[in-house]
Amino acid sequence: MLTTPTPDAEETQANAAFDAALWACSRPGLPRQLPVPGETALIAALLDRECAAYAGDPLLIPVLAQTGARLVDLCQADHAFLGRLQDLDLLRQCRTGSDLYPDQGATLLIRARFGQGPSVRLTGPGVDGAVLIQLDGLPAGFWQERARLIRYPMGFDIFFLDGEHLIGLPRSTKAEVV
Repeated sequence: MLTTPTPDAEETQANAAFDAALWACSRPGLPRQLPVPGETALIAALLDRECAAYAGDPLLIPVLAQTGARLVDLCQADHAFLGRLQDLDLLRQCRTGSDLYPDQGATLLIRARFGQGPSVRLTGPGVDGAVLIQLDGLPAGFWQERARLIRYPMGFDIFFLDGEHLIGLPRSTKAEVV
């Protein structure tokens, strides 16, 4: 007789976080709710023993270690949990892939406040016309530096996190401060 294992609470939470992350990337700029606030559920959903991760917030290191992911310098990370980004130099260190392997660009997770700060117009795949977002807590020049670093298909994907809400910004999305 074939039995199907029942997921425990942690697996259910990680699955819900993964679903939220996929949805957020497929609909850039539209917030999606996570099962719990903070990075923990996303870390469980995105990382495993084959991943290399960077923690900008030292409090995340034990959570990252539980996944079996290798803790590495930012320039080697597949996934970078940057916390509150205050220095654009960190953005410049993130992997963007290469002409042959653009998929080797990093996935970044940055804390920001939604509904505050400058207005940014998003356009591109997954966006119905244009979407306006407001994100506060990013360093001056963030959007210009992102545009300079991304040469699609090379670049990095970003998740912005505000408590239990997530906004995805794939490298294919154009962002213009208005």
